[in-house]
Amino acid sequence: METVELEGNPLLLDRQVCFALAVCNRSVLKIYRRLLEPLGLTHPQYLVMLALWEDSPLSVKQVGGLLQLDSATLSPLLKRLEAGGLIERRRSDDDERSVLVLLTESGTKLRTKALEIPGQVVAALGVDLSVLLELHDVLTRINAAALAAEANVG
Repeated sequence: METVELEGNPLLLDRQVCFALAVCNRSVLKIYRRLLEPLGLTHPQYLVMLALWEDSPLSVKQVGGLLQLDSATLSPLLKRLEAGGLIERRRSDDDERSVLVLLTESGTKLRTKALEIPGQVVAALGVDLSVLLELHDVLTRINAAALAAEANVG
């Protein structure tokens, strides 16, 4: 792996990408937490619901792949969503080893309330939508590069 030479002190906290991402992540998730609370969802649960509102049913494996979550993290999320009556898990008729995640009627209805969340997040951030779209694009490219670099190490 090639090393890039940085000018000045490369160990200054405010120059660290990891620090900027961590602080930004906490700040943005705080906004989501406040907005999602009335819906009875945590942010990770919201991500699961977004995946299912886009395409349902999905296998547990597909949900984990979309959200980049391992089964140890995903299983408790699904269990809580199922206990809340928003999803149902059932074995696939085609492959008994595969478990499908389906929206319940309540889970489908919750989508209507959730439609307001993205606009509320943009308004709460007070940043122009074009900046957020550009940020999304940059973060998506960085994530892909990080995943590729991780795959090359192993």
